[in-house]
Amino acid sequence: MVHDSPERPTPAPKTDLKARRGSKSDLPQDDLTLDTSDVDPETSAAEEEEDGRLPEAQEDTSEAIAEGTLSVGHAAIENAVRLAPTSPGVYRMLNAGNDVLYVGKAKNVKKRLSSYARANAPLPARILRMIAATTHVEIVSTMTETEALLLEANLIKQLRPRFNVQLRDDKSFPYILITGDHWAPQILKHRGAQSRPGRYFGPFANAGAVNRTITALQRAFLIRSCTDGFFESRSRPCLLYQIKRCSGPCTREIDFPGYGELVREATEFLSGRSHAVKELLAAEMEKASGELEFETAALYRDRLAALSAIQSQQGINPRTVEEADVFAIHQEGGYSCVEVFFFRTGQNWGNRAYFPKAEKTFTPEEVLSSFLAQFYDDKPPPKLILLSHEIEESALLADALSVKAGSKVEVSVPKRGEKKELIGHALTNAREALGRKLADTATQSRLLEGMVTTLGLPHTPKRIEVYDNSHIQGTNAVGAMIVAGPDGFMKNQYRKFNIKSEGLTPGDDYGMMREVLERRFKRLLKPPEGEAAKAKDNDKADDDSFPQWPDLVIIDGGRGQLNAVREIFEKLGLARVSLMAVAKGPERDAGRETLFMPDREAIKLEPRDPVLYFIQRLRDEAHRFVIGSHRKLRKKDIREAGLQEIPGIGPSRKRALLHHFGTLKEIERASIADLGKVPGVSAESARKIFEFFHAQPG
Repeated sequence: MVHDSPERPTPAPKTDLKARRGSKSDLPQDDLTLDTSDVDPETSAAEEEEDGRLPEAQEDTSEAIAEGTLSVGHAAIENAVRLAPTSPGVYRMLNAGNDVLYVGKAKNVKKRLSSYARANAPLPARILRMIAATTHVEIVSTMTETEALLLEANLIKQLRPRFNVQLRDDKSFPYILITGDHWAPQILKHRGAQSRPGRYFGPFANAGAVNRTITALQRAFLIRSCTDGFFESRSRPCLLYQIKRCSGPCTREIDFPGYGELVREATEFLSGRSHAVKELLAAEMEKASGELEFETAALYRDRLAALSAIQSQQGINPRTVEEADVFAIHQEGGYSCVEVFFFRTGQNWGNRAYFPKAEKTFTPEEVLSSFLAQFYDDKPPPKLILLSHEIEESALLADALSVKAGSKVEVSVPKRGEKKELIGHALTNAREALGRKLADTATQSRLLEGMVTTLGLPHTPKRIEVYDNSHIQGTNAVGAMIVAGPDGFMKNQYRKFNIKSEGLTPGDDYGMMREVLERRFKRLLKPPEGEAAKAKDNDKADDDSFPQWPDLVIIDGGRGQLNAVREIFEKLGLARVSLMAVAKGPERDAGRETLFMPDREAIKLEPRDPVLYFIQRLRDEAHRFVIGSHRKLRKKDIREAGLQEIPGIGPSRKRALLHHFGTLKEIERASIADLGKVPGVSAESARKIFEFFHAQPG
């Protein structure tokens, strides 16, 4: 947790474009939230890829602050001091627009605020800027300092105050769930609220690690992964039983006690008793071999091999650390990288790099302290937390996490032994991850500067938006927007637009693009109260904020699409946004694209031009995102409609297909040859079914 005393650094300011949002706690609920009902966020298809954007580094310049403005801030804080309690609590400093500038906690709120109110106190320039912008202070009392720390972390994550260190964590961690609401428990990957009955194991660093572990666990313990509906509908074992990844409880290939024993062994293994489980399986293998039951012995042998594969895939597997999270921070070039390793049951369950937004004068200890409190705001802490640097409030953090976990949590900085080696390994990864990000950021900056020269843009774009549409003969039409900036693709800014216009001609790309752009920019032109002034002036901001208004809009198409979009922009009065259309080369040949801009001749760049390659990447990312959104929408319709939408497939053939393949998903995966093997399905019908599922959207 960042100590908010005036003697210590405070994060650099950031123009926060979000309206002030209230806490989920007992704070006054005076929320102003941006309605995004028709521009739904869409996450990246690559779940395990961390969104590791680097904030723009800031200099700690002692900029001039008007004495009158500073006196107003001191007066506002002095007014709050008179009413502040001497007990623990959390305070929020706000500006004239009710934007939260800073969230802090203190054991004695009155004493802490008094340190800000002293006019002659030797405070850093950034704290003086914060005081100068403050017009009023809100305070929430807590019973203990521990409660104050937890509430402070919660508010920082929700409100994103521009003077606090911010953990940009847009993704939840995946877990393994062994369900507890069915007589034959299922093993599956789980994200989100842990509301379903069962045992949860994790967190894992990414979905790939979970999927690999589940596959190995299926081979080792033969637990089903199918849904309950699929399970209940089976009359014969599915393919997973045939390839020895399931014991077949659906058709009673294994009895209830036998399956229960497999589930118990899997739970024991994931709970940290892997050595005992392996010894038991080895003993059973020897017993079966001694009784000349070689087939049974081979089954145990394969299960043991699967368990060994799980542990070998984990990389570093500590001998003395059963359950711990390892945090190591590295700073370079004004940026910070925190590398996190997860160890559970004596196994490495993956690692992830974070790049928190922090002013460059912050020490590693200060960044790490604030990072930890926010990191565990929505995650269960392990028994042990290992750190690369000593933090000032480690005891308070340990107490707060112990309260959250309901059991003792230890926070320590190892000095020797295997734990010290784990920290060293994490530091190496943090150093390498930050090096890669710095290199990527430098390259991105050069490309953006190259666009200014090549395309004649008025200034280097901070925000680029790329739009594309997708549909199949007008059905399941969806538009999408991807966003890029100095730090690369900003995936938490992506949006999809389900096309809603009535009377739209199927396949009318101009009409779809018109709807998407009008919905996007009308919302920017008429934001909720309190947003308009900030959004309008945001492109003039000189801090590290990421603007909501684009500097450049790119669309997939030629001169016709460009003119259509230009008409929309003129109608909306969007004169400050640059436009460009990217037309595919002959036979869609990459490297031969033509670029169109208003009132200019068409531009053709050399195939090896880095700027052209960058534009191709932007267009291809938009295409990937919109195709993924379209396919999700289409699959949802297919699930709801079943097979009735396929021409020539009636109830009899539908039953035959489902009986043969088991699920709609397996039918979708099947080849034409496999479909043709189903009784009653001719070669022509097989082709129609295959084309229905694999039609390419436009």
